[in-house]
Amino acid sequence: MKCVSRDLHALFMTAVFILVALSGCSPNNGNDAAATDQKSASLTRVPEMEELGSISYTGIHEEALTLVEGHWEGEPVEDGAASRPAVGLVEDFYLHGDLDGEWPPEAVITLWETSGGSAVNTYVAIVARRDGHAVNTATALVGDRVQLRAGRIAAGRIELDLVQQGPNDAACCPTETVTRIWETGPDGLREVEQRNTGSLSLADIEGKEWQLEKMTRDEAVPDGLVVTLVFINDRISGRAGCNNYFGSLTAGDRYAEITLGKIGSTRMACPPAAMELENRYLQALSGVTGFGFLNGRLALIWQQEGVVSTLLFTPRDE
Repeated sequence: MKCVSRDLHALFMTAVFILVALSGCSPNNGNDAAATDQKSASLTRVPEMEELGSISYTGIHEEALTLVEGHWEGEPVEDGAASRPAVGLVEDFYLHGDLDGEWPPEAVITLWETSGGSAVNTYVAIVARRDGHAVNTATALVGDRVQLRAGRIAAGRIELDLVQQGPNDAACCPTETVTRIWETGPDGLREVEQRNTGSLSLADIEGKEWQLEKMTRDEAVPDGLVVTLVFINDRISGRAGCNNYFGSLTAGDRYAEITLGKIGSTRMACPPAAMELENRYLQALSGVTGFGFLNGRLALIWQQEGVVSTLLFTPRDE
């Protein structure tokens, strides 16, 4: 998802004064050419993730708001209130592709928004390159407490696979799986299609190999260590960083509830870093209580001794 072009590096001239003496050219010509190349690159590259946390966005509140380091916070809704409206960039989700038939392609990101209550709204936004600057050109509301399973740009349209609130669902606990599609037009970004694909179940995570990306939302797996997970019927298996492991799985009666049985593993010794990660991972697995999706990642929610956290996985073939 994050395949983004980088600035072109300027080419430094060598032996400038010798070339000037031989050709009679101005000593600034080479630098001017390099500067021109660099400016041209800045005008044509896709907006990059590091830019998107410091620009203005419209379509969320009545007035445009400007993020600072990926975050914006407003004044309290009521005088003396502790809670404030807030908006933030979802840094784990990024798409790019052509949405308007013009170069360069646009970036597509998501933003979260809350006004201090229980609702957490998700917005999808388009950012384009205009005169060398990243500019938000359109924003649309996706919904309250939706779960983003995957996204793509196809045939000039934005497609998001979501879990959202169904007719009989509480706002906290969506189960309806859908694909929703937006396209750009004279009035900005508008939703043009919704395909209902069923209800959230273990079938949505079975049959593929998942790779652990983060031990918690803020702790990435160290480079070089691979932890995997596969769901097949009522069993789980995978690699825990060093050893292979296996165990049983039971689906609960409530929303996305699962319980893992006793987990067994092989007994191979590995370097301390791999063993430390493996022990923590297997311990977290033993406390798993449910699953869902977060910004295109499978989320396993676990709880132990009053601590609640999330293991985040991506499909390994991606």
